[in-house]
Amino acid sequence: MEKFFSEKLPEHIAIIMDGNGRWARQRRLLRMEGHRKGIEAAKDIVTFSRELGIRYLTLYTFSKENWNRPRPEVGMLMKFLKMHLKSETPMMVKNNIRFRLVGSPADLPESVMDVISEVEEKTGKNDGMCLSLAISYSARAEITDACRNIARMVKDGKLSPGDITEKDIQDSLYTAGIPDPDLLIRTSGERRLSNFLLWQIAYTELYITDVLWPDFTREDLLLAIRDFQGRERRFGLTKEQLLVG
Repeated sequence: MEKFFSEKLPEHIAIIMDGNGRWARQRRLLRMEGHRKGIEAAKDIVTFSRELGIRYLTLYTFSKENWNRPRPEVGMLMKFLKMHLKSETPMMVKNNIRFRLVGSPADLPESVMDVISEVEEKTGKNDGMCLSLAISYSARAEITDACRNIARMVKDGKLSPGDITEKDIQDSLYTAGIPDPDLLIRTSGERRLSNFLLWQIAYTELYITDVLWPDFTREDLLLAIRDFQGRERRFGLTKEQLLVG
């Protein structure tokens, strides 16, 4: 592999973990076996990201649209989620990882929210890496909720319509306090955003790989980061302006 530049690491990596079902289908296994293998891949990527020094990692775990999947599959995914969070809490505490939910808590079963709240509390003071799981997440719902929050502030006289700024919107998103992703990785070769972090990825670098999520390894993550490190990020400026800066 080409030389890896640790000083040019993305501060925030977001990942659309796609391909669990196809992975299982290719092997003539049940879909849940694909999800099980996908969880193992996620655990390793979280650990490796912490070792590399990634400050923020956001994993697209379960979308609002996923509630429309067959009830047995949804129920098993929620069970896997609780088991995984409980079993990985000691690892997060030991490795100074803060856990955070990004999504709609009201959609989740009470038993799942109890576990999430417990993990958030136990890891709340950690500052080595922030691990966000996007669960029951929809970017359109997130932006809609942000608009509602700002509308309430205007109604209460706390904010004038003419004074609304991008920061006001940013602070009303589920991801408030988290910097925008520098790098967004999508596995399985699909070329769409699937309603994920639509506000936050305005200047995010996109990396798409054909590798299905259960097969995504540390080496694949390094390839994505190395590709990111070779890009020139201008944020709307010209190359000459960047050189002067």
